[in-house]
Amino acid sequence: MNRDVKKLGVIVGVDGDISQVGMYQLSNDAEYLWYGDILQGAKIGAFLTILQNNVKIIASVVTEKVADQQNTIRSTEFDNRFSKNSINRIVHLKTKGVIEKGEFQVTSQYVPMIGNEVCITSKKDLELIYGINTSEPTISIGKSILEGQVIPLSINKIFASHIGVFGNTGSGKSNTLHKLFLELFRSDYREKILELSKFYVIDFNGEYTKDDSFDVTENKKVFDIDTRNQTNNKIPITSDYLFDPDILSILFGATIATQVPFLRKALKIWEENKFDGTSIARFVVGTLKKILTTGNSASLDSKDNWTSIAEKYINSDLFTVLKSNLYYNSAYESYFTKRNGVDCYIINANTPIENSEIHYLRINEIEEALCNKFDALPEIDKLKFHLDFQKVHQSAWKSTNIEHINPLFHRIDTALNSLKKVVEVKESIDGDFSSLNIINLVHANQEITRLIPMLISKMVYDKQKENINRDDVTCTSHLIIDEAHNILNAQNHSVGDTWQDYRLNIFEEIIKEGRKFGFYLTISSQRPADISPTILSQVHNYFIHRLVNDNDLRMLGNTMPTLDKTSFNKIPSLGKGEVIITGNAIQVPVFVKVDKEEIIRPNSDDVILTKLWSRNDGKN
Repeated sequence: MNRDVKKLGVIVGVDGDISQVGMYQLSNDAEYLWYGDILQGAKIGAFLTILQNNVKIIASVVTEKVADQQNTIRSTEFDNRFSKNSINRIVHLKTKGVIEKGEFQVTSQYVPMIGNEVCITSKKDLELIYGINTSEPTISIGKSILEGQVIPLSINKIFASHIGVFGNTGSGKSNTLHKLFLELFRSDYREKILELSKFYVIDFNGEYTKDDSFDVTENKKVFDIDTRNQTNNKIPITSDYLFDPDILSILFGATIATQVPFLRKALKIWEENKFDGTSIARFVVGTLKKILTTGNSASLDSKDNWTSIAEKYINSDLFTVLKSNLYYNSAYESYFTKRNGVDCYIINANTPIENSEIHYLRINEIEEALCNKFDALPEIDKLKFHLDFQKVHQSAWKSTNIEHINPLFHRIDTALNSLKKVVEVKESIDGDFSSLNIINLVHANQEITRLIPMLISKMVYDKQKENINRDDVTCTSHLIIDEAHNILNAQNHSVGDTWQDYRLNIFEEIIKEGRKFGFYLTISSQRPADISPTILSQVHNYFIHRLVNDNDLRMLGNTMPTLDKTSFNKIPSLGKGEVIITGNAIQVPVFVKVDKEEIIRPNSDDVILTKLWSRNDGKN
């Protein structure tokens, strides 16, 4: 085993998993040409091999120093410190694993011993360390920084896991995220991937909206969410998700004390009754009749409140009597009209309204008009119709203070107007999403930007669970969230606790339980410290670009068990496009220079100001 190796030194000290190597003379080259291969010498980060009987212990260089045997700092002959009899070079190695019987594995079974010789690591052994296996389906996004070795990534181990891509702006993070899935779609499995899997990209900055993004054109939909302009490019959402009380409480910014209970009660009635035009018209006209027949128990302004809402939806001519000739006498607890100057009492407390008076008040006509109007409304406007009348229904008998919920309705109007521009309510979303779906939120307002990722995530996650028997995953779903701190932040002081709790509950369930159902999450962010630690700790494979903020580094340090201290300390000094890959998919952390796509690439390049300012095309 030792015949064809380049020996560099010998173990002279061992302290746990750190070994000291006394280097031989002529062993200071950065690279060696060995049997036709260019191999790395003993420099920081390089792999070296410790020979121990029939086992090769693999270790990486973490530090180096010199031991001067003859001179001191006071010596007048200090300049001779590099003479062969004066200086010894000492290299410190950290054990990574062993190669035994042609296989690399991470184990503590073997430890270096004093006297073991150290040699350069062969190309064949590097391939074992990096997991290069011709039988394993892989993709590659780049080469190792030191060796220039193409690094294979197992398709099964990477994409059947939760992935995290992190790095400062300009570090190459967007290119890495795009490159990962670009190479997946370029693999030999492309046809079946597009047939059996769905990918949903939450794109906050519009970076992945090009026609050729991810090298997918035919099986792709781009949803350009725009709250400023009316478009036909809307997100399909089933009514049971959109009309969820938690979702709407978040969308409307409802306060916990009074507004959230109002919404919950109103939506419970909505869900229980499954209203059509006939049933809801009967319900809201029933509210009016009850107001007119319950005497002083109904608030004095309830009739007028009901009428003003009804006028928003149907012809105001129907309300002439109700508005102008129907008065209330609180002493008698009765309603009266003036006919020929005489008060005529026509409705008494706890007494059914007579048919003649119903006809006189045009109540049946009002009911029919409300029925027809409701049936003609879009789904979102039907909900608004219901909520409007629920405001009167819940406040008429003082169970809810109308002054407390009136501010809510200002926000409801604004929010639903935005929602109508971006959402299409459907009974089923089967067939509405393609193999690759880009949800572009760059033109969405803040409310919609918060809401849509939650809606889509929960809806497609639940859909995946419905489609999957736990023991038989026949299809997969992949949710990719770029700039994930926008939605997965642990603390957001600009929004209420309701949003924060509900949102985190959704994504924590996804990242904890998703794998068993074939649902996988990929998150990308320049601010990992802002992401929920619970979510971050559940990531299986990390792609780490340059990060310099202490909070970001501290967060990753607490959540990445597979990254050793030496590799971790290199994160702030990584160059553009350089990434550390670590996690369950690979046995040792790998430093990779990611290939830059020149043609098919995200819209994430920095603006070259001098090029912009040098334009001479007559455009402003």
